Amino acid sequence: MKILLLGDASNCHRALSAGLKSLGHEVTVVSEGTGWMQTERDIDISRHLPGKLGGAELYFRLHTTLAPKLRGYDVVAVSSPTFLSLRPERLRVILDRLKRHNGAVFLTALGTDTPYVEECFDLASPMRYNEYMLYGSPSPFHAAHPEVAREWLGDYLRGYCDYFYSRIDGAVAVLWEYVLPLHRRLPESAIAYGGIPIEVDAITPLPIDEHPEKVRLFLGRHRDRQAIKGTDRFEIAARRALERHPGKGELIVVENRPYKEYLELLRSAQVVLDQAYSYTPATNALLAMASGQCVVSGGEPEYYDFIGERENRPIWNSPVDVEGMTRLFEEILISPPGALRERGLRGREFVKKHNDATTVARRFLEAWERGLARKGVTVTNL
Repeated sequence: MKILLLGDASNCHRALSAGLKSLGHEVTVVSEGTGWMQTERDIDISRHLPGKLGGAELYFRLHTTLAPKLRGYDVVAVSSPTFLSLRPERLRVILDRLKRHNGAVFLTALGTDTPYVEECFDLASPMRYNEYMLYGSPSPFHAAHPEVAREWLGDYLRGYCDYFYSRIDGAVAVLWEYVLPLHRRLPESAIAYGGIPIEVDAITPLPIDEHPEKVRLFLGRHRDRQAIKGTDRFEIAARRALERHPGKGELIVVENRPYKEYLELLRSAQVVLDQAYSYTPATNALLAMASGQCVVSGGEPEYYDFIGERENRPIWNSPVDVEGMTRLFEEILISPPGALRERGLRGREFVKKHNDATTVARRFLEAWERGLARKGVTVTNL
């Protein structure tokens, strides 16, 4: 198959392309490199100018030099309804063109949009907490930035998201949390779970000491997204735990580094602090687990049950409150000999089983094949 992956976040589509290529498919990744992360892509769609001029210039390129490069694919997968840095009225035009000139268009559900925000505020949702609401009360992020949710739930973006979901041929989610809101816009038959792809075999496991002199805690974050991920609370809790157990550990904080540099820095610790308000481990955690490191992230029973994992549950599930986090970090700092190494080994096994790029690619291919079949298109080499 000829596949276009349009847009990216945290290297997800780029890693997925590796899995798809290993199965013999022809894949093109088109993205702006996820901002400062500068992830790899085949075609760059970064804005060349600031402000409205940048949007106009990108829109012009999409109608001229880029137009032939975005047609003729069996499958197009876009990273979100806002898959390009353009206003919704312009995105509609590009979406319709993708529909006309390609076999089918799917969503890779890997970020925020209107259905997701609706799910976050729905008290009947299985999500008891998220970046907007914590057990029925506004989160620190939502309290400080209510305009973010208001924008997604306003008529302008809601109307565009409704249009987007009415036009796509299905969606594949990378997290359990992103599966839930898809049911607000799509039939069951058009929804699938793929998971986050990790190139496990390309990651060399780190040797973890049986008796580390100090436990190194790693906190990698986006400077402007601390509250939404809960990494601001992680830092407070980690420093408290270290004060209560002097000499037992240290905290490494890294912000806004290019992706390749970040991966090297990530390997400097035994324990990686990922995010506080998730049910599911995201890219940061999975990369660390593939390296044999331990992680504090989302590891709720709902997630493990969803993926059918009954035995190997290696993630330290993060509490959402600072004191709960502090107690967890204290337990980590005084872990018995060999405990970190053993948990790290189980983490790598977990990622290899559930998130290897080729395994994830197969799930995406199965979902896309079903979508093509619904349209009456048969692809025999899937």
